[in-house]
Amino acid sequence: QVQLVESGGGLVQPGGSLRLSCAASGIIFSIDTMGWYRQAEGSERELVGRIVSGGAPDYADSMKGRSTITFDNAKNTMYLQMIDLKPEDTAVYSCNADVRIRRWETKNFWGQGTHVTVSS
Repeated sequence: QVQLVESGGGLVQPGGSLRLSCAASGIIFSIDTMGWYRQAEGSERELVGRIVSGGAPDYADSMKGRSTITFDNAKNTMYLQMIDLKPEDTAVYSCNADVRIRRWETKNFWGQGTHVTVSS
């Protein structure tokens, strides 16, 4: 199967920046879509942004202008660069991927998540 492992979370002061990584490993024929989601305590999970293979990333309004998603094909790793972080960005950030595990079969996977806390 496929494993998605996030890293890069932590404590950052308001106005600071952080880069999260999501590395995919396992049986991967190709990755069709990868996305970042976040869930704050007491709230529902929401999309941060996503990237489709060969396409440009798109972002939720809350993170537009403050986040950049990139994908390293050679490493099967997606990155989320966030700047000007605010306390309301505090959440568990998880990555999600539609992975083609065979030429004719695509499955959806989630990572375990990484905590981001924005606080002074």
